[in-house]
Amino acid sequence: MVEYTEEIEDFEEEITESEEEIQGREMFEHHRFEADKGQMPLRVDKFLLVRLPHASRTKIQDAAESGCIRVNDKPVKSNYKVKPNDIVSVVLSYPKREIEITPENIPLDIVYEDDYLLVVNKPAGMVVHPAFGHFSGTLVNALLWHLKDNPLFTGNDIRPGLVHRIDKDTSGLLVIAKTEEAKSHLALQFFNKTSDRKYLAVCWGNLESETGTITGHIGRHPVNRKVMSVYPDGSHGKHAITHYKVIERLGYVNLVECILETGRTHQIRAHFKYIGHPLFNDAEYGGNAILKGTTFSKYKQFVNNCFAVCPRQALHAQTLGFTHPATGERLSFESPIPPDMLQLIEKWRNYTSER
Repeated sequence: MVEYTEEIEDFEEEITESEEEIQGREMFEHHRFEADKGQMPLRVDKFLLVRLPHASRTKIQDAAESGCIRVNDKPVKSNYKVKPNDIVSVVLSYPKREIEITPENIPLDIVYEDDYLLVVNKPAGMVVHPAFGHFSGTLVNALLWHLKDNPLFTGNDIRPGLVHRIDKDTSGLLVIAKTEEAKSHLALQFFNKTSDRKYLAVCWGNLESETGTITGHIGRHPVNRKVMSVYPDGSHGKHAITHYKVIERLGYVNLVECILETGRTHQIRAHFKYIGHPLFNDAEYGGNAILKGTTFSKYKQFVNNCFAVCPRQALHAQTLGFTHPATGERLSFESPIPPDMLQLIEKWRNYTSER
């Protein structure tokens, strides 16, 4: 029997060196087993139960009902009999962590909500889920209050309903599941890359091409564990691909649209740093210095004013699309550019027009 394990995705979030963050980077695990040549017919739930000691039979059966158990790349029910050489894959959420999380009455910008999920527009500055140094004021604290009558949000799970996330200082759209079935269904879409996500960013410098693709493994920096590095030779990290398109050239910065083919931690930020175009005012990746432009004091003052207008990395999760886990309808959402990034863009437009 051969087993492969990987994560649904590395959710983009602020990195710390804490155990909480390291264990909390992924919400789902993906297992792949190859049945032996001499495998006797056996129900797939029993087959997986002996191979996944941390998972209950109920959890495995729920995964089957949600279409998250596949044999030879086809979804099966719990009573499917595993045969010799079958390839069995399953997506499961990680076990809940026992820490106390307090519901907090924090206003949420809810874009859409029904009995199965909700889509929120997260402001910059809000951490998605509790971690070391951030046990209050997070999106999860707010969700526990908003969904306090929902059994999925009444425990001490630091990731209830979460299937992806974005950095603390990145704004934009997130989908949250309200049932275990919806959570598994949505997680599978993110794993299979059938969800759609577009980001809007302001980066330093003029990109050579109107469109492009950045490819390079992403892993933790060998010295500074709070940031990620790109390893183009694939010696470390995980495969990552970012597609971009220049939306507007604004003198010494570019407004770009980014589409993620993978979802690694800090992917856009690390990739643009790697190609020499860090995101504007991204302190962790060198974008909070004047990287392009003139040496005139007036220009320096202008850029410092831009830093003050948008005091965080200029990155916004603008669009989100996925298939509804219950109805099968394709849903698409778009978030307007937040005021700080809009002011930043306008300032650079005015600067460019006056040159």
